[in-house]
Amino acid sequence: EVILDVVYNHSAEGNQYGPTLSMRGIDNAAYYRLGPEPRYYMDFTGCGNTLNMQHPRVLQLVMDSLRYWAVEMHVDGFRFDLASTLARELFEVNRLGAFFDIIHQDPVLSQVKLIAEPWDVGPGGYQVGNFPVLWAEWNGRYRDSVRRFWKGDGGLVSEFATRLAGSSDLYQGTGRAPYASVNFVTCHDGFTLHDLVSYTEKHNEANGEDNRDGTNDNNSWNCGGEGPSEDPEIVECRERRKRAFIATLFFSQGVPMLLAGDELSHTQRGNNNAYCQDNEITWLDWELGEREQDFLAFVKQVSRLWQTQPVLQRRKWFQNRSIRGTGIKDIGWFTPGGQEMSDTDWTTDFVKCLGVRLAGDLIGHVDERGEPVTGDTLLLLLNAHHEEVLFTLPPVDPEHRWEPLLDTANGKVGQSLVVEGAPYPLQARSFAVLRRAGPSP
Repeated sequence: EVILDVVYNHSAEGNQYGPTLSMRGIDNAAYYRLGPEPRYYMDFTGCGNTLNMQHPRVLQLVMDSLRYWAVEMHVDGFRFDLASTLARELFEVNRLGAFFDIIHQDPVLSQVKLIAEPWDVGPGGYQVGNFPVLWAEWNGRYRDSVRRFWKGDGGLVSEFATRLAGSSDLYQGTGRAPYASVNFVTCHDGFTLHDLVSYTEKHNEANGEDNRDGTNDNNSWNCGGEGPSEDPEIVECRERRKRAFIATLFFSQGVPMLLAGDELSHTQRGNNNAYCQDNEITWLDWELGEREQDFLAFVKQVSRLWQTQPVLQRRKWFQNRSIRGTGIKDIGWFTPGGQEMSDTDWTTDFVKCLGVRLAGDLIGHVDERGEPVTGDTLLLLLNAHHEEVLFTLPPVDPEHRWEPLLDTANGKVGQSLVVEGAPYPLQARSFAVLRRAGPSP
């Protein structure tokens, strides 16, 4: 499928100092949001102007454009840049605004994929979780929680678990499904994945703004040395954390979104605002060294696992209820001791390690033939500590055992069998995946 990134929130005409290219010269007051002094523009986008979604001609322009791409060019959906701006009525963001109404009633556009970047730069613009029922959203809270967890911040295990399970607190109450959450760790704005583990500070000097541009809130950590390094310990730490980020992204409920180039270990040399760089900073280098080839192979491997595991693609929320006739729940949370998480475990600041059991025989929806969708039961083990943790695996019945699928400590699929109850050596800053398998042949 093709999802088109569309920018209907501002134009290239900028603020009052910008050029007159089109709409400013046609009808400035109709097309743009103007301030109390009409020579100045209301700027909720950071680009100098904001299109006026209260005017019928502006709405018509947007709808004609969207219908053209959907009907004539057959794109499958749209990602709306700074979508909160489109929903501003007088000043505040209105989730029932005219822009949403006109799309929802359209017989064509209401049937395609609608994805919001649910924020802008104006007051009250951060609207993650507040878009209407037809919309999916870039989940900024997922990004922030996952970055902080793998950075080693404490007191996050409850928030992190909620993001891993699909962010029901954001989307379930409005009648949306887990796939309303578009999960991401990096995107075209900000650090690449390689830079996220290689730089603690932004380095935007090449942009010509004395490093003032770009966000300072990156939740990044350089593993002990800023920028490129040949120190084996630093390099190994960075590669392990990159693998943990990728595994977390693909094994979370929701839709995984991977930034192009992250699979190639692309670096922007610490630049987290590289929109103005049309050079080696942003160009992808397809000549990969051995380390980059290994990481690319790992990303492919994790992607294949995601495609073959129905329990990772649930269309219904976890109910925390048991499978009929057993004590196994559709989702279970475990301490390294193999016990279910208690209220104390969820609120303890130093807890940075947990296990998640996803029951593949209680997914809860049917396929196109009306047959129940089932798959493997998976056990996810996550350790953000800087030390190894011996993880006691939850019990399984005598006819089954836990079989390793993946361990980010080495990036390989496990080969040796793990006996139920034996502690699993979960390495520092690593993510392991096991599946419930039948007896050995």
